[in-house]
Amino acid sequence: MQYRRLGRSGLQVSELSLGSWVTFGKQVDQGDAMAMMKRAYDAGINFFDNAEGYEAGVSEALMGEALAALAWSRDSFVVSSKVFWGGSKPTQRGLSRKHVTDACHAALKRLKVDYLDLYFCHRPDIDTPIEETVRAMHDLVAQGKVLYWGTSEWSAQQITEAWGVARSLGLTPPTMEQPQYNLFERQKVEGDYLPLYPLIGLGTTIWSPLASGILTGKYAKGIPKGSRLDLPGYEWLKEIWQSEEGRRKLEIVEKLGALAAEIGLPLHHLALLWCLANPNVSTVILGASRLSQLEDNLSALDGRDKLTPDVMERIDAILGNKPAAPARY
Repeated sequence: MQYRRLGRSGLQVSELSLGSWVTFGKQVDQGDAMAMMKRAYDAGINFFDNAEGYEAGVSEALMGEALAALAWSRDSFVVSSKVFWGGSKPTQRGLSRKHVTDACHAALKRLKVDYLDLYFCHRPDIDTPIEETVRAMHDLVAQGKVLYWGTSEWSAQQITEAWGVARSLGLTPPTMEQPQYNLFERQKVEGDYLPLYPLIGLGTTIWSPLASGILTGKYAKGIPKGSRLDLPGYEWLKEIWQSEEGRRKLEIVEKLGALAAEIGLPLHHLALLWCLANPNVSTVILGASRLSQLEDNLSALDGRDKLTPDVMERIDAILGNKPAAPARY
């Protein structure tokens, strides 16, 4: 396992990390959650990602129980939460000072920790002034309840505005963004955010590196029972991949699979290593529903030397979706 700085900060995060979206509390029970976290930690993973909105807090509670039982030294791991979707009442959603603060306290309780290493604004909130959110995050940092705060799925303009507000008022600016990034989703990380890496030192903790499992190739002949696209509550995800655009991407998956086989890699290993090849990616968040699945994903690191410049060019040729850099880049 190798480690990368979270943007311009001094925090070192493992290049692979373990997330809990869809899995903890949905596909993974308490015992399996602890077993996977232990295996990840033993392999060198030091970042564990979570959110208040994952299974309505159950995901955080499972992770908190595991952290308490495993009893790792608090200075040896990084844990996160995200704020936006906390409940159905008006004060339980969004990025108001109240909800940002309440959600932080609730996450600390569920995760059984004294502070959050990373705290993300899970989506932008058009109904709350950015200054209010920035001040709320700064106050949590000043109180020692959060070490670094950031955003998830914000536009480059919104991140820049938050950073500018913080700088002009002497407040703590955002450190990181958590965008979706994979072979099919490239625009934000490779295009929109490109000026932000040198300007504000933006770190990225990317999610869905396997495009919700599409880049494993297992959906080539339909949707397997019990897979992510088959889960209740994720019908929206199934619809995306059953659309005409989704079917076109499945054809591309076949071509990528042939290339992966040619160079001696499973398709999903190629997909993970491709994400890691981007120097602006701080960490790639893995999601696993079984210990064997996690073991397999971890073994992808053994093949990193197979993604040569020539292979990367061939991948781009198959995809045909490389974002154009801003003019000055």
